[in-house]
Amino acid sequence: MLNSFFKSVFAWLKTAGGITVTIAVVLMVVCTWDRGPYILVNTVVTGGMLGLVSMGLAVILGVLNIAQFAHGEYFMIGGLTAYYVIRPLHGYLDAHPNAFLAMVGPFIAIILAALVGALAGAITERVFFNPLRKRSRANWVMNSFLLTVGISVILVNGHQLLFGTDFKGITRYWPGVVSIAGVFMSIDRVMAFILSLVIVIGFWVFMKYSRTGQAIRAVAQDEMGALMVGIGLDWIMVLTMALGCAMAAVAGASLLFMYPSYPTVGLEPLYMAWFVVILVGLGNVMGALIGGFMVSLLKVLTLEYIGAGWEFVVPSVIIILVLIFKPSGIFGSEVRGVLDQ
Repeated sequence: MLNSFFKSVFAWLKTAGGITVTIAVVLMVVCTWDRGPYILVNTVVTGGMLGLVSMGLAVILGVLNIAQFAHGEYFMIGGLTAYYVIRPLHGYLDAHPNAFLAMVGPFIAIILAALVGALAGAITERVFFNPLRKRSRANWVMNSFLLTVGISVILVNGHQLLFGTDFKGITRYWPGVVSIAGVFMSIDRVMAFILSLVIVIGFWVFMKYSRTGQAIRAVAQDEMGALMVGIGLDWIMVLTMALGCAMAAVAGASLLFMYPSYPTVGLEPLYMAWFVVILVGLGNVMGALIGGFMVSLLKVLTLEYIGAGWEFVVPSVIIILVLIFKPSGIFGSEVRGVLDQ
């Protein structure tokens, strides 16, 4: 049994995905040795949230066959929700100190942001995509893509109209710093990584073992077959969109101290998430987690060795090369490609 395990590992290491991951790990070790442990720490902390956003994008793409170009706006919604929860809470705590409330308050803000993001995603599916799906499936990929662009414009301008263009952020959720391998990190960053890890594990367990998660996977693999065995497609599609948007909202809320909410705050998370999804393969949900750390490493190394302003250029070049030489992604897609559905 042990021999078969090692054989499987060695076989995987010979694949495009295994080779790429090995190169990334070696590169991280070498650069950490060269420039210090903050390379490793920054990659791990930021990669967790990027993986979370990318997984939400991948599950929407893999199940609903929607190229979600409004995904960044749900990141914005999460940050905005958390801001309007945590600011009054901080004001109350300044006047009435309470250690327990100060500890759990940020979790309340993030949970409410997830619920608002999920609700926004569910409304989006029912109001926009469900009617389009029932009227016509012809040119679905292009039509749904254009629809997401329109949704993005509506949400961005809605933010400007209702909340203005001011930056709405906070300096911290929790006070204090911790030292990790000699690198001082704010507790906020550490908690953001822990939250992303917990959510990813919970999502994996949900998708793997729950009946609803298995139904979502069945719809991703064969929509008609899922319908024939009695799976309610409308409910699954609403739930999938809600889950994907909730993941983006959680990331926006958790990183409010880094990304204050303003109308176009979602552009960078959107671009980086698409870099990840294209890199690992369209619809590959769990591969998006690994890809999140890889793209995060690429961004950290670009900032360190080349400089600010290049963090989108280098990933773009990598993505172009991937599309030319490995258009299915380094891991390949676990579901049918969006153009084949």
